[in-house]
Amino acid sequence: MILPIYLYGHPVLRKVTKNISPDYPGLKPLLDNMFETLYNADGIGLAAPQIGLEDRILVVDLSPLADQDPSFKDFRRVFINAHIIEKDGPEESVEEGCLSIPNIHEKVPRKNRIRIQYSDENLQPHDEVFEGYKARVIQHEYDHLEGIMFVDHISGIRKQMIRSKLDKILKGDVRCSYKVKPVPKK
Repeated sequence: MILPIYLYGHPVLRKVTKNISPDYPGLKPLLDNMFETLYNADGIGLAAPQIGLEDRILVVDLSPLADQDPSFKDFRRVFINAHIIEKDGPEESVEEGCLSIPNIHEKVPRKNRIRIQYSDENLQPHDEVFEGYKARVIQHEYDHLEGIMFVDHISGIRKQMIRSKLDKILKGDVRCSYKVKPVPKK
């Protein structure tokens, strides 16, 4: 089932998520729905807050970018109860976008290497190191689990330059090719 993606300004996107328990109800269908929603929106990563949940779950599939890097071909992962333990290596600024902030792309500085502990879709524990673009995408989605959005990483001047675009999203004045959940009216 394709779920609506919550847009910038929605309170759930600013909440720090909670670990889930091993008996989390409906985990498999939820993960299937997250991937289906991700593919429908032509994305490469999706975190639970982006579909309105305060759970520590994110999914990543880099296979659509396999023509740019063959190592992305089979990089389809589920990260449950993820915690980044370490960030190191050189910091690089690369343009990022977000399904929750449609039509805005900005250069975001991030460390090039991370170590992350998480459980997969079978709740098997992992402790892995990722580098380069894989690390960037995981950090972007992980930020959602911490109530952080990519625009929080850009300079004040850049944020001022995109303020009118962000305000339009807040007002629900945005066009997307996928199902969205705008900010609730007060």
